[in-house]
Amino acid sequence: MARNGKKVRIFSALEVANICGVVNQTAINWIKNGHLKAFTTPGGQYRIYGEELRKFLSSRGMRIPEELQKLTQGSLSQRVLIVDDNKELNDMLKELLSQKITEFDILQAFDGFEAGRLIASERPAIIILDIALPGLDGHKLCKTIKEDPDLDNPIVIAISGLGDSKEGEMILGEGADLFFPKPIDFDKFVSELKSLLLQA
Repeated sequence: MARNGKKVRIFSALEVANICGVVNQTAINWIKNGHLKAFTTPGGQYRIYGEELRKFLSSRGMRIPEELQKLTQGSLSQRVLIVDDNKELNDMLKELLSQKITEFDILQAFDGFEAGRLIASERPAIIILDIALPGLDGHKLCKTIKEDPDLDNPIVIAISGLGDSKEGEMILGEGADLFFPKPIDFDKFVSELKSLLLQA
């Protein structure tokens, strides 16, 4: 899936090895030793964002292929914003995502004002949005985010503690990419988010 015509390229460990002129195991070792940021697919395969590969090559003084230079220009930001006034859940999600999608910086907002400021200034690639945030209409905010061309169509994952089964249908109709009722199934949450990122 391209967002506003900007395709985000994701590389396999084998593709990284071929670019760097090494064997596949060497690329895997770079990842395992923390030298090259990567995430794992539900099937356990390593995947690397183009921007992370570009930074890795640059830090080691290695040639950056022209294809990679073009792909990483204007690519999505590497930031996730969690918007939820429940500090315990907000912190739990931050800890979870810090471990599972290590290539992203995790930002937090606990009210609508802070959320709006961070969305405008940081332009996160992923927004986890509590629909029932006090003082904030989550439905309206979701539509605003999705309709703003300057935000590059970020992934919006809506969450809600409301028991109304229609809540999810409504927010998905307003542009959200995923919806999770509370309490959140964290394994499913991470799995579906990674699937979305692979399609991005």
